[in-house]
Amino acid sequence: MDAPQPHTQSGYLGGKLLIASPLIGDPRFDRTVIYMCAHDSETAMGIILNRPMTGFRLPDLLDQLDVAGGAQTADAPVLEGGPVDRDRGFVLHTLDVACGPATERVGDDLGLTATQEILNALASDAAPARALMALGYAGWAAGQLEDEISLNAWLVADADHSLIFDDKPEDKWARALSKLGVTPEFLTASSGNA
Repeated sequence: MDAPQPHTQSGYLGGKLLIASPLIGDPRFDRTVIYMCAHDSETAMGIILNRPMTGFRLPDLLDQLDVAGGAQTADAPVLEGGPVDRDRGFVLHTLDVACGPATERVGDDLGLTATQEILNALASDAAPARALMALGYAGWAAGQLEDEISLNAWLVADADHSLIFDDKPEDKWARALSKLGVTPEFLTASSGNA
């Protein structure tokens, strides 16, 4: 199955953040922050931003894939992008580097690319100003995400580059909540009394 194509039509969540609430009920998504790359009436797709893979960094991945210069690439985590298609890589990046029609525009100012060309760019002097690499993605069938939101499993917030691309995954969940004026302590206490 191919990943859904990015979609930013009004009324959908492409380019937004999904923040897991304590009511999520699924350990795969506990305390996750997901950047929504695609959302329409048929499907939804996003990348988990705060689950770095243990002991596996971008230079390691590029070196394993025999990308020239990969071992010398700037150190960055490889993210567990979600439980779907975990062997497939996705690069979310600024649009200063585009790989032709393979780069799908996400939101106003980002691209999502899953080709060898973007891997070569990451290992070169022509790398995007900001990028993250993820293996896998989070996906939902028609109506599934909307149902989960109606059950208060997810909160929605505007995205910003500082949260998407920073190197502090351990505090992204709390920082994303603070964009909504909510503290983790308040949210946890509120869900315990529900």
